[in-house]
Amino acid sequence: MKTPSAPHWLGRNSVPLMMQRVLLALLPFYVTSTFFFGLGVLSNALLLIVFCCLAEALALAARGRDIRGGLQDYSAVVAALLIAPCLPPGTTWWVLAVAAVFAILLAKHVYGGLGHNVFNPAMAGYVAVLIAFPQHVAEWPAMAASADGISDAIVDASTGATPLDTVKMQLGQMRTMTEITATEQFGLLAGYGWEWMNLTALAGGLWLLRKGVMSWHAPGAMLLTMGLLYFGFYAFSPATQPSPVLGLLSGGTMLAAFFIVTDPVSGAATPLGRIIFGAGTGALCFAMRAWGAYPDGIAFAVLFMNMCAPLLDRYTLPRIYGHRKRP
Repeated sequence: MKTPSAPHWLGRNSVPLMMQRVLLALLPFYVTSTFFFGLGVLSNALLLIVFCCLAEALALAARGRDIRGGLQDYSAVVAALLIAPCLPPGTTWWVLAVAAVFAILLAKHVYGGLGHNVFNPAMAGYVAVLIAFPQHVAEWPAMAASADGISDAIVDASTGATPLDTVKMQLGQMRTMTEITATEQFGLLAGYGWEWMNLTALAGGLWLLRKGVMSWHAPGAMLLTMGLLYFGFYAFSPATQPSPVLGLLSGGTMLAAFFIVTDPVSGAATPLGRIIFGAGTGALCFAMRAWGAYPDGIAFAVLFMNMCAPLLDRYTLPRIYGHRKRP
């Protein structure tokens, strides 16, 4: 009997199973997002799933690969559901199509498909439309709590600034954090609605950690680095700096920490490399929020660290037992 070629051992987490668990972990986040932002969140997600799956099928067909098998690994669906919350609810369909095509065709299959992509496809697709169509990507609904505790839209041309936008703009107008966070756009911990979306993303991420889908190194390092930086600046000047809680529960912090920087393909592979990768992402995100042109900056931070991942793997490989030097 012929011995099959290596590898001979299959891990407990196959790619489809891991992707399915990621989709389940995203479910609470999407329920919360839909509650605060409406059905536009779901329309983004559904259209992106269609566009990403179509782009995946076209790329697989052009490369002579099995289309059915490629779609059944759910990687295109996960990419779609990670792009969707980065864009305003009800984004124009052709903007979503451009994001999907860029993510799947240019950021994924140009490099060889799943397992070979250098950059995180979801973040690459989002950055592409953020740079190309900034007006379409900036028009977020402004949310606030009504008197009875139910979320309402603040109607001002149907759109408004996100809480991170508001903090950046009003600090530039010499207002204090106490004055800024006293408005109805902010809730108990951070921006109204955004705090709960981040908490549900945190809950989903902790469930993935428990299931062994990811390791703690990258998300833990990212959140610890951001928390320490926010704490340091806030302790020095609480009137002009956001608190650590507001910083960690605003924007896409928790979504990025548990669903983006944990990407096993575009991130670092070694434990130490993952810690450096997460810490670098957190530091860059904080710097871009504090001094950059964009209010969040997570996507740019992730893409920059994606470029550094091969170098991190090279210099953080553990020493092989019996050898003095690393390979």
